[in-house]
Amino acid sequence: IEGLPFLEAIRQFILEVGPQNVVNMHVTLVPYIKAAHELKTKPTQQSVAKLREIGLQPQVLICRTEKPLDRDVRRKLSMFCSVSEKAVVEELDVEHTIYEVPLTLHAEGLDKLVCDLLHLETPEPDLADWQKFVERVVSPKKHVKIAVVGKYMDVRDAYKSIYESLTHAAASEDCGIDLKLIDAESLEHEIDAQLKDVAGVLVPGGFGVRGIEGKINAARYAREHKIPYLGLCLGMQVATIEFARNVCGIKDANSTEFQKNTPEAVISLLEEQRGVRNKGASMRLGTWPTQIVKGTLAEKIYGDTEVTERHRHRYEFNMKYRDRMNEKGFVISGTSPDGALAELIELRDHPYFVGCQYHPEFQSKPNKPHPLFKGFIQACLARQAGRATHARGDQESPRRVPDRELVPQR
Repeated sequence: IEGLPFLEAIRQFILEVGPQNVVNMHVTLVPYIKAAHELKTKPTQQSVAKLREIGLQPQVLICRTEKPLDRDVRRKLSMFCSVSEKAVVEELDVEHTIYEVPLTLHAEGLDKLVCDLLHLETPEPDLADWQKFVERVVSPKKHVKIAVVGKYMDVRDAYKSIYESLTHAAASEDCGIDLKLIDAESLEHEIDAQLKDVAGVLVPGGFGVRGIEGKINAARYAREHKIPYLGLCLGMQVATIEFARNVCGIKDANSTEFQKNTPEAVISLLEEQRGVRNKGASMRLGTWPTQIVKGTLAEKIYGDTEVTERHRHRYEFNMKYRDRMNEKGFVISGTSPDGALAELIELRDHPYFVGCQYHPEFQSKPNKPHPLFKGFIQACLARQAGRATHARGDQESPRRVPDRELVPQR
Protein backbone atom coordinates (compact mmCIF):
# COMPACT_ATOMS: atom_id res chain seq x y z
CA ILE A 1 0.00 0.00 0.00
CA GLU A 2 2.79 2.42 0.94
CA GLY A 3 4.40 2.01 -2.49
CA LEU A 4 1.31 2.66 -4.62
CA PRO A 5 1.80 6.44 -4.99
CA PHE A 6 5.38 5.87 -6.17
CA LEU A 7 4.37 3.12 -8.57
CA GLU A 8 1.65 5.35 -10.00
CA ALA A 9 4.19 8.15 -10.41
CA ILE A 10 6.45 5.74 -12.32
CA ARG A 11 3.56 4.74 -14.59
CA GLN A 12 2.77 8.36 -15.38
CA PHE A 13 6.44 9.19 -15.88
CA ILE A 14 6.82 6.40 -18.46
CA LEU A 15 3.75 7.74 -20.27
CA GLU A 16 5.12 11.28 -20.32
CA VAL A 17 8.66 10.58 -21.53
CA GLY A 18 7.82 7.60 -23.73
CA PRO A 19 8.50 3.91 -23.08
CA GLN A 20 11.46 3.99 -25.48
CA ASN A 21 13.25 6.29 -23.02
CA VAL A 22 12.73 4.14 -19.92
CA VAL A 23 13.96 0.77 -18.69
CA ASN A 24 11.68 -0.73 -16.06
CA MET A 25 13.73 -3.04 -13.82
CA HIS A 26 12.23 -5.11 -11.03
CA VAL A 27 14.46 -6.26 -8.15
CA THR A 28 12.97 -9.43 -6.74
CA LEU A 29 13.80 -12.21 -4.30
CA VAL A 30 14.07 -15.79 -5.53
CA PRO A 31 14.17 -17.73 -2.25
CA TYR A 32 15.88 -21.08 -1.86
CA ILE A 33 13.92 -23.70 0.08
CA LYS A 34 16.50 -25.94 1.72
CA ALA A 35 14.09 -28.76 2.52
CA ALA A 36 13.12 -29.06 -1.14
CA HIS A 37 16.54 -28.08 -2.56
CA GLU A 38 14.67 -25.75 -4.87
CA LEU A 39 14.55 -22.11 -5.92
CA LYS A 40 10.98 -20.79 -5.83
CA THR A 41 9.82 -18.43 -8.57
CA LYS A 42 6.25 -17.94 -7.36
CA PRO A 43 6.96 -14.76 -5.30
CA THR A 44 8.46 -13.13 -8.39
CA GLN A 45 5.56 -14.21 -10.57
CA GLN A 46 3.09 -12.76 -8.06
CA SER A 47 4.89 -9.43 -7.71
CA VAL A 48 5.10 -9.02 -11.49
CA ALA A 49 1.38 -9.80 -11.74
CA LYS A 50 0.65 -7.06 -9.20
CA LEU A 51 2.77 -4.59 -11.18
CA ARG A 52 0.85 -5.43 -14.34
CA GLU A 53 -2.42 -4.68 -12.56
CA ILE A 54 -1.36 -1.05 -12.15
CA GLY A 55 0.07 -0.74 -15.64
CA LEU A 56 3.75 -1.58 -15.16
CA GLN A 57 5.53 -4.34 -17.08
CA PRO A 58 9.13 -5.01 -16.01
CA GLN A 59 11.62 -5.33 -18.85
CA VAL A 60 14.39 -6.68 -16.63
CA LEU A 61 14.27 -8.94 -13.58
CA ILE A 62 17.15 -8.61 -11.13
CA CYS A 63 16.89 -11.75 -9.04
CA ARG A 64 18.33 -11.71 -5.53
CA THR A 65 19.26 -15.26 -4.65
CA GLU A 66 21.60 -17.28 -2.46
CA LYS A 67 21.93 -20.02 -5.11
CA PRO A 68 22.75 -19.69 -8.83
CA LEU A 69 19.81 -19.59 -11.24
CA ASP A 70 19.89 -22.58 -13.55
CA ARG A 71 18.58 -22.51 -17.11
CA ASP A 72 15.18 -23.97 -16.17
CA VAL A 73 14.56 -21.29 -13.54
CA ARG A 74 15.53 -18.54 -15.97
CA ARG A 75 13.18 -19.96 -18.63
CA LYS A 76 10.35 -20.22 -16.13
CA LEU A 77 10.75 -16.61 -14.99
CA SER A 78 11.01 -15.47 -18.60
CA MET A 79 7.86 -17.32 -19.61
CA PHE A 80 5.58 -16.36 -16.72
CA CYS A 81 6.84 -12.79 -16.27
CA SER A 82 6.95 -11.90 -19.99
CA VAL A 83 10.58 -10.82 -20.09
CA SER A 84 13.39 -11.91 -22.38
CA GLU A 85 15.44 -14.78 -20.98
CA LYS A 86 18.59 -12.68 -21.28
CA ALA A 87 16.82 -10.05 -19.14
CA VAL A 88 16.57 -12.45 -16.20
CA VAL A 89 19.63 -11.24 -14.30
CA GLU A 90 21.12 -13.23 -11.44
CA GLU A 91 22.31 -11.32 -8.38
CA LEU A 92 23.89 -13.81 -6.02
CA ASP A 93 24.47 -12.76 -2.43
CA VAL A 94 27.99 -11.32 -2.36
CA GLU A 95 30.56 -12.65 0.07
CA HIS A 96 32.17 -9.53 1.51
CA THR A 97 30.69 -6.14 0.67
CA ILE A 98 27.80 -4.56 -1.20
CA TYR A 99 30.37 -2.79 -3.38
CA GLU A 100 30.94 -6.12 -5.14
CA VAL A 101 27.45 -5.88 -6.66
CA PRO A 102 28.34 -3.60 -9.62
CA LEU A 103 31.04 -6.09 -10.60
CA THR A 104 28.69 -9.07 -10.45
CA LEU A 105 26.00 -7.22 -12.41
CA HIS A 106 28.59 -6.28 -15.03
CA ALA A 107 29.56 -9.95 -15.27
CA GLU A 108 25.88 -10.74 -15.88
CA GLY A 109 25.81 -8.18 -18.70
CA LEU A 110 23.24 -5.86 -17.13
CA ASP A 111 25.02 -2.68 -18.28
CA LYS A 112 25.07 -3.83 -21.91
CA LEU A 113 21.45 -4.96 -21.67
CA VAL A 114 20.30 -1.54 -20.45
CA CYS A 115 22.20 0.22 -23.24
CA ASP A 116 20.64 -2.13 -25.80
CA LEU A 117 17.13 -1.48 -24.47
CA LEU A 118 17.70 2.28 -24.68
CA HIS A 119 19.44 2.01 -28.07
CA LEU A 120 22.60 3.62 -26.73
CA GLU A 121 26.05 3.09 -28.19
CA THR A 122 28.68 3.23 -25.46
CA PRO A 123 32.30 2.11 -25.11
CA GLU A 124 33.24 -0.87 -22.97
CA PRO A 125 33.19 0.25 -19.32
CA ASP A 126 36.47 0.53 -17.44
CA LEU A 127 35.90 -0.81 -13.93
CA ALA A 128 39.56 -0.95 -12.92
CA ASP A 129 39.23 1.82 -10.33
CA TRP A 130 36.11 0.24 -8.87
CA GLN A 131 37.82 -3.15 -8.74
CA LYS A 132 40.74 -1.55 -6.90
CA PHE A 133 38.35 0.09 -4.43
CA VAL A 134 36.65 -3.25 -3.72
CA GLU A 135 40.00 -4.97 -3.23
CA ARG A 136 40.97 -2.34 -0.67
CA VAL A 137 37.68 -2.79 1.18
CA VAL A 138 37.98 -6.57 1.20
CA SER A 139 41.74 -6.90 1.80
CA PRO A 140 43.18 -3.68 3.27
CA LYS A 141 46.88 -3.48 4.13
CA LYS A 142 46.21 -2.04 7.60
CA HIS A 143 43.40 -1.51 10.09
CA VAL A 144 42.41 1.26 12.46
CA LYS A 145 40.01 1.09 15.41
CA ILE A 146 37.42 3.85 15.63
CA ALA A 147 34.79 4.38 18.31
CA VAL A 148 31.34 5.54 17.21
CA VAL A 149 29.46 6.90 20.22
CA GLY A 150 25.70 7.07 19.68
CA LYS A 151 22.33 6.36 21.24
CA TYR A 152 20.88 3.91 18.70
CA MET A 153 23.65 1.33 18.72
CA ASP A 154 21.29 -1.64 18.95
CA VAL A 155 20.06 -0.80 15.43
CA ARG A 156 23.17 -1.08 13.26
CA ASP A 157 21.60 0.58 10.22
CA ALA A 158 20.82 3.71 12.28
CA TYR A 159 24.24 5.10 11.36
CA LYS A 160 24.65 3.27 8.05
CA SER A 161 25.67 6.34 6.04
CA ILE A 162 28.37 7.13 8.59
CA TYR A 163 29.81 3.62 8.51
CA GLU A 164 29.89 3.71 4.71
CA SER A 165 31.55 7.14 4.69
CA LEU A 166 34.25 5.79 6.99
CA THR A 167 34.67 2.84 4.62
CA HIS A 168 35.05 5.18 1.62
CA ALA A 169 37.70 7.25 3.37
CA ALA A 170 39.55 4.25 4.77
CA ALA A 171 39.69 2.52 1.38
CA SER A 172 41.33 5.61 -0.11
CA GLU A 173 44.12 5.04 2.43
CA ASP A 174 44.17 1.25 1.81
CA CYS A 175 42.89 0.82 5.33
CA GLY A 176 40.18 -1.23 7.00
CA ILE A 177 37.91 -0.03 9.81
CA ASP A 178 37.44 -1.88 13.09
CA LEU A 179 34.32 -0.23 14.45
CA LYS A 180 33.80 -0.06 18.18
CA LEU A 181 30.13 0.78 18.67
CA ILE A 182 29.57 2.39 22.06
CA ASP A 183 26.23 3.27 23.63
CA ALA A 184 26.57 6.86 24.84
CA GLU A 185 24.83 6.12 28.13
CA SER A 186 27.58 3.65 29.03
CA LEU A 187 30.12 6.50 28.92
CA GLU A 188 28.45 8.44 31.68
CA HIS A 189 30.61 6.45 34.12
CA GLU A 190 33.19 4.09 32.56
CA ILE A 191 35.12 6.10 30.01
CA ASP A 192 38.79 5.18 29.94
CA ALA A 193 38.15 1.45 29.74
CA GLN A 194 36.13 1.90 26.55
CA LEU A 195 38.13 4.58 24.75
CA LYS A 196 41.76 3.98 25.68
CA ASP A 197 42.37 1.54 22.80
CA VAL A 198 40.81 3.52 19.93
CA ALA A 199 42.59 5.68 17.37
CA GLY A 200 39.63 7.97 16.78
CA VAL A 201 36.26 8.99 18.21
CA LEU A 202 33.22 9.89 16.10
CA VAL A 203 30.00 11.26 17.59
CA PRO A 204 27.12 11.32 15.08
CA GLY A 205 24.00 13.46 14.96
CA GLY A 206 20.81 12.90 16.86
CA PHE A 207 18.11 14.48 18.98
CA GLY A 208 17.05 14.30 22.61
CA VAL A 209 18.71 14.37 26.01
CA ARG A 210 19.32 10.64 26.49
CA GLY A 211 23.01 9.81 26.37
CA ILE A 212 24.12 13.44 26.07
CA GLU A 213 26.44 13.41 29.09
CA GLY A 214 28.12 10.28 27.72
CA LYS A 215 28.75 12.02 24.40
CA ILE A 216 30.12 15.04 26.23
CA ASN A 217 32.46 12.73 28.16
CA ALA A 218 33.60 11.15 24.88
CA ALA A 219 34.44 14.59 23.47
CA ARG A 220 36.34 15.49 26.63
CA TYR A 221 38.32 12.26 26.58
CA ALA A 222 39.27 12.79 22.92
CA ARG A 223 40.30 16.38 23.62
CA GLU A 224 42.37 15.62 26.70
CA HIS A 225 44.08 12.54 25.22
CA LYS A 226 44.71 14.10 21.79
CA ILE A 227 42.59 11.44 20.07
CA PRO A 228 41.25 12.47 16.63
CA TYR A 229 37.62 13.53 17.00
CA LEU A 230 34.91 14.08 14.41
CA GLY A 231 31.59 15.46 15.61
CA LEU A 232 28.66 15.55 13.21
CA CYS A 233 25.76 17.92 13.91
CA LEU A 234 24.95 17.02 17.54
CA GLY A 235 28.53 15.74 17.78
CA MET A 236 29.73 19.30 17.19
CA GLN A 237 27.29 20.66 19.75
CA VAL A 238 28.34 18.30 22.56
CA ALA A 239 32.00 19.13 21.83
CA THR A 240 31.12 22.82 22.15
CA ILE A 241 29.35 22.28 25.48
CA GLU A 242 32.27 20.21 26.78
CA PHE A 243 34.84 22.85 25.85
CA ALA A 244 32.77 25.64 27.36
CA ARG A 245 32.38 23.77 30.64
CA ASN A 246 35.82 22.31 31.13
CA VAL A 247 38.17 24.73 29.37
CA CYS A 248 36.38 28.07 29.52
CA GLY A 249 35.00 27.52 33.00
CA ILE A 250 31.37 28.05 31.98
CA LYS A 251 30.11 25.39 34.36
CA ASP A 252 26.43 25.72 33.45
CA ALA A 253 27.04 25.60 29.69
CA ASN A 254 24.35 23.60 27.93
CA SER A 255 21.92 23.52 25.02
CA THR A 256 18.35 24.75 25.32
CA GLU A 257 17.39 21.45 23.71
CA PHE A 258 18.47 19.63 26.88
CA GLN A 259 17.84 22.36 29.47
CA LYS A 260 15.28 24.87 28.30
CA ASN A 261 16.13 27.58 30.85
CA THR A 262 19.88 27.06 31.04
CA PRO A 263 21.66 30.27 32.09
CA GLU A 264 24.56 29.58 29.72
CA ALA A 265 23.02 28.57 26.39
CA VAL A 266 26.07 27.99 24.21
CA ILE A 267 23.76 26.05 21.89
CA SER A 268 20.26 27.43 21.28
CA LEU A 269 17.53 28.21 18.79
CA LEU A 270 17.89 31.35 16.75
CA GLU A 271 15.65 34.22 17.87
CA GLU A 272 13.43 33.92 14.80
CA GLN A 273 12.91 30.19 15.46
CA ARG A 274 11.77 30.38 19.07
CA GLY A 275 8.13 31.17 18.37
CA VAL A 276 7.72 28.48 15.73
CA ARG A 277 5.36 25.71 16.83
CA ASN A 278 5.53 23.64 13.68
CA LYS A 279 8.89 22.00 14.37
CA GLY A 280 9.61 21.25 10.74
CA ALA A 281 9.59 24.97 10.01
CA SER A 282 12.24 25.61 12.67
CA MET A 283 14.77 23.24 11.13
CA ARG A 284 17.58 24.24 8.81
CA LEU A 285 17.23 21.75 5.98
CA GLY A 286 18.93 21.03 2.67
CA THR A 287 22.08 22.34 1.05
CA TRP A 288 23.66 25.49 2.49
CA PRO A 289 26.94 27.25 1.65
CA THR A 290 29.83 27.39 4.10
CA GLN A 291 32.61 29.96 4.13
CA ILE A 292 35.84 28.46 5.47
CA VAL A 293 38.38 30.62 7.28
CA LYS A 294 41.78 30.79 5.60
CA GLY A 295 44.73 29.30 7.45
CA THR A 296 42.64 26.81 9.40
CA LEU A 297 42.82 23.04 9.48
CA ALA A 298 39.44 23.02 7.74
CA GLU A 299 40.90 24.88 4.77
CA LYS A 300 43.73 22.35 4.53
CA ILE A 301 41.25 19.48 4.65
CA TYR A 302 38.91 20.89 2.01
CA GLY A 303 41.51 22.64 -0.10
CA ASP A 304 38.97 25.42 -0.59
CA THR A 305 37.29 28.28 1.25
CA GLU A 306 33.78 27.88 -0.17
CA VAL A 307 31.84 24.61 0.06
CA THR A 308 28.21 23.49 0.19
CA GLU A 309 26.95 20.90 2.65
CA ARG A 310 23.65 19.28 3.61
CA HIS A 311 21.92 20.21 6.86
CA ARG A 312 19.20 18.82 9.09
CA HIS A 313 19.16 20.46 12.49
CA ARG A 314 17.35 22.95 14.66
CA TYR A 315 19.86 24.30 17.18
CA GLU A 316 22.89 26.51 16.50
CA PHE A 317 26.05 27.69 18.23
CA ASN A 318 25.42 30.88 20.20
CA MET A 319 27.79 33.44 18.68
CA LYS A 320 27.75 35.45 21.93
CA TYR A 321 30.34 32.97 23.22
CA ARG A 322 32.59 33.07 20.16
CA ASP A 323 35.29 35.46 21.42
CA ARG A 324 35.39 34.00 24.91
CA MET A 325 35.89 30.47 23.62
CA ASN A 326 38.27 31.50 20.85
CA GLU A 327 40.66 32.90 23.47
CA LYS A 328 40.97 29.37 24.86
CA GLY A 329 41.66 27.73 21.49
CA PHE A 330 38.14 27.03 20.20
CA VAL A 331 38.19 28.07 16.54
CA ILE A 332 35.11 28.59 14.39
CA SER A 333 36.71 27.68 11.09
CA GLY A 334 33.57 27.74 8.95
CA THR A 335 30.47 29.95 8.95
CA SER A 336 27.47 30.83 6.84
CA PRO A 337 28.39 33.43 4.17
CA ASP A 338 27.07 36.25 6.37
CA GLY A 339 29.09 35.01 9.35
CA ALA A 340 26.00 34.63 11.53
CA LEU A 341 26.01 30.83 11.87
CA ALA A 342 28.83 28.52 12.93
CA GLU A 343 29.29 25.61 10.54
CA LEU A 344 32.72 24.20 11.43
CA ILE A 345 34.74 24.18 14.63
CA GLU A 346 38.23 22.96 15.46
CA LEU A 347 40.64 23.13 18.39
CA ARG A 348 43.88 25.01 17.97
CA ASP A 349 46.17 22.68 19.95
CA HIS A 350 44.91 19.29 18.88
CA PRO A 351 45.97 16.92 16.07
CA TYR A 352 42.43 16.64 14.67
CA PHE A 353 39.43 17.83 16.64
CA VAL A 354 36.76 18.85 14.15
CA GLY A 355 33.02 19.35 14.46
CA CYS A 356 30.55 20.34 11.78
CA GLN A 357 26.93 21.46 12.06
CA TYR A 358 26.02 19.65 8.83
CA HIS A 359 25.98 16.03 7.67
CA PRO A 360 29.02 15.27 5.48
CA GLU A 361 28.10 11.58 5.41
CA PHE A 362 25.34 12.42 2.92
CA GLN A 363 27.89 13.54 0.32
CA SER A 364 30.52 10.84 0.59
CA LYS A 365 30.98 8.47 -2.35
CA PRO A 366 33.06 5.31 -2.84
CA ASN A 367 35.29 6.99 -5.43
CA LYS A 368 35.18 10.39 -3.72
CA PRO A 369 35.28 10.19 0.09
CA HIS A 370 34.21 13.30 1.93
CA PRO A 371 37.20 15.46 2.97
CA LEU A 372 36.26 15.49 6.67
CA PHE A 373 36.12 11.70 6.80
CA LYS A 374 39.32 11.36 4.80
CA GLY A 375 41.12 13.81 7.07
CA PHE A 376 39.76 11.98 10.11
CA ILE A 377 41.05 8.61 8.88
CA GLN A 378 44.46 10.12 8.09
CA ALA A 379 44.62 11.58 11.59
CA CYS A 380 43.64 8.24 13.13
CA LEU A 381 46.36 6.48 11.17
CA ALA A 382 48.89 9.12 12.23
CA ARG A 383 47.95 8.62 15.88
CA GLN A 384 48.14 4.86 15.52
CA ALA A 385 51.59 5.13 13.93
CA GLY A 386 52.65 7.54 16.68
CA ARG A 387 51.53 5.16 19.40
CA ALA A 388 53.40 2.32 17.73
CA THR A 389 56.54 4.47 17.60
CA HIS A 390 56.08 5.43 21.24
CA ALA A 391 55.70 1.77 22.20
CA ARG A 392 59.07 1.09 20.55
CA GLY A 393 60.70 3.72 22.76
CA ASP A 394 60.53 6.82 20.57
CA GLN A 395 59.03 9.57 22.72
CA GLU A 396 58.53 11.97 19.81
CA SER A 397 55.06 11.18 18.53
CA PRO A 398 53.37 13.63 16.14
CA ARG A 399 51.09 16.18 17.82
CA ARG A 400 49.40 17.37 14.65
CA VAL A 401 48.67 15.74 11.33
CA PRO A 402 51.36 16.90 8.88
CA ASP A 403 49.92 19.13 6.18
CA ARG A 404 51.23 16.81 3.48
CA GLU A 405 49.03 14.01 4.87
CA LEU A 406 45.87 16.09 4.58
CA VAL A 407 45.18 15.60 0.90
CA PRO A 408 42.55 18.09 -0.32
CA GLN A 409 39.48 16.39 -1.79
CA ARG A 410 37.37 18.50 -4.12
